Amino acid sequence: MQLKYKGKTRFYFFICSLTLVLLLIFSIPLKLAIASYQKPFPQAILTLGGGHQREVFTAEFAQSHPHLPIWVSSGSEEIRAREIFYTAGVDNRSVYLDRRATDTVTNFTTLVADFKKRRFKHIYLITSDFHMPRAKAIAFIVLGSQGITFTPVSVATNRKPEPKIKIVRDLGRSIIWIFTKHTGSSLNPEKSFY
Repeated sequence: MQLKYKGKTRFYFFICSLTLVLLLIFSIPLKLAIASYQKPFPQAILTLGGGHQREVFTAEFAQSHPHLPIWVSSGSEEIRAREIFYTAGVDNRSVYLDRRATDTVTNFTTLVADFKKRRFKHIYLITSDFHMPRAKAIAFIVLGSQGITFTPVSVATNRKPEPKIKIVRDLGRSIIWIFTKHTGSSLNPEKSFY
């Protein structure tokens, strides 16, 4: 009798947990639609680190969007990054270099609170074309869960798209972050989630 009760309890716990996760995930498109309606045009630029080409592209992109602040998450060393933006004529006071991220998931999770504090509802998301599918999947979960929408802008490369397993892995990490505020990045001593 006791085993039957424990089995039912576990089953109900599983069903409740699954329902909660599904409700959260299905609420994200609504949050994104509301954010897009409230702010149809991006209010800032987020560039994911992974090569100085992304910063060069962002500096050029920023010339046609001079009023937008720029966040670069774990990009080039500060001196090089500042030089790229300075050379392009971008005011360095509008460029925020954030070094907290250790991988693609933490590119978003380390900055989402800063974006919320500044009341951003819409950002440009800049990364390389091969990296964009994974970045968009993570942004959908992390930014979307916080009511921040994004407009992707790809930097052209000649690289093949990343394996889908990386997208699936980082989607799982993003969902875990929603509930625990932990990404699991500290479990990998080599920090090779990029």
